[in-house]
Amino acid sequence: MRNRKVILLLLVLLGMVTFLDRINISVAGSSIMADLNLSAVQWGWVQSAFILSYGLMQIPMGMLGDRFGQRRVLTAIVVWWSLFTCFTGMAGGLLSLLAVRFFFGIGEAGSSPCSTGVISRWFPKNEVGKAQGYVWAASRMGGALTPFVVIPVMAWMGWRSAFYLLGVVGLVWALVWFLYYRDKGDATTERLGNAGQEPKGQPLPWGIILRSSQFWLICSMYFFYAFGSWFFFSWFPTFMELGRGFAKSELTYAVAVPFVMSMVGNISGGYLTDRLSVRYGLKVGRKALGASSLAVSAVCMFLAAFIPGKMAVFVFLSLCFGIFDLMLPSAWALCVDLGKQHAGAISGAMNTAGNIGGFFCGILFGFLVEASGNYNLPLYMIAAMLVVSAILFSFINPEKPLIPEK
Repeated sequence: MRNRKVILLLLVLLGMVTFLDRINISVAGSSIMADLNLSAVQWGWVQSAFILSYGLMQIPMGMLGDRFGQRRVLTAIVVWWSLFTCFTGMAGGLLSLLAVRFFFGIGEAGSSPCSTGVISRWFPKNEVGKAQGYVWAASRMGGALTPFVVIPVMAWMGWRSAFYLLGVVGLVWALVWFLYYRDKGDATTERLGNAGQEPKGQPLPWGIILRSSQFWLICSMYFFYAFGSWFFFSWFPTFMELGRGFAKSELTYAVAVPFVMSMVGNISGGYLTDRLSVRYGLKVGRKALGASSLAVSAVCMFLAAFIPGKMAVFVFLSLCFGIFDLMLPSAWALCVDLGKQHAGAISGAMNTAGNIGGFFCGILFGFLVEASGNYNLPLYMIAAMLVVSAILFSFINPEKPLIPEK
């Protein structure tokens, strides 16, 4: 029997690798900008080039995983993005950096929807939120570890070497995944929900889905949430260094602690959403938890912008990241609740919408900073977006599947 705990461990490691490869460019941001002579607006485009391709390819990658199985698809995409992680270290200017990060995003786009497909296939319904919580917590742990990996390597060998190192780590994971994972469990596999099922290759009924108000609520909610999350994945280290005066040596804890808070939020949110759903129903375990987390995080983001000083912004942004990620397992578990056997594609669609939000956040942040010279101004924008996301989450009905059951 293929052990679900081992599969979850591999997904946890994938979450860490995904964010190590993604956040490294943000930690190295000021060094790259200085080395390649990039302005704040140009750096915003570099960040958003990845987000654009990452968002556009979410649905296709999720559908590929659902149709052909996550063993082959995840292996291929991790190899792809690991190579482009290495290629990032070879960039010589703005155009080459834009191209490499765009192609890097194509590969990383499949990580979350394919992981959700694996979870929907191998885990019983009452463990879906917990599994999602661990995977997303691992991604945040990857973000927390990034400055401890990237900054010493940069100091020793330069920023380019950090990308070569992390690219090799991804290639090793892809090899282990291909050798171990199977898309179908054996006869002893516990079959609850979609657990243990083989890829069915069923066509996705887009006509029904696109007419569902639930679908558009999920996508819109995630679009506005991503204004907050992508700040932490793109501009956050640069904001702390150039906007609030943190020294490069201080960025290790200043960046790591908020990601650790996010990790705690994801694990707690995973347990809470499953436990509350079993005890009080999905409307409490998914919707109430998600909406309230987003609302409180908006307040923390506003206070981070409003109150001056290094320690204040560190505390409130740490709280913000931890609290709004309490909702993340709920949001991704919704894709399993409402998408059923099409969970990979639905989660891909949701994440596409989120990355469109992140694309605009990355660009608008750069424009607002360059136009005003004020790094705090974009945080007010992000706080407003989180409020809108909380309102939209409150209208989702987690008990109504997108495709009516026959």
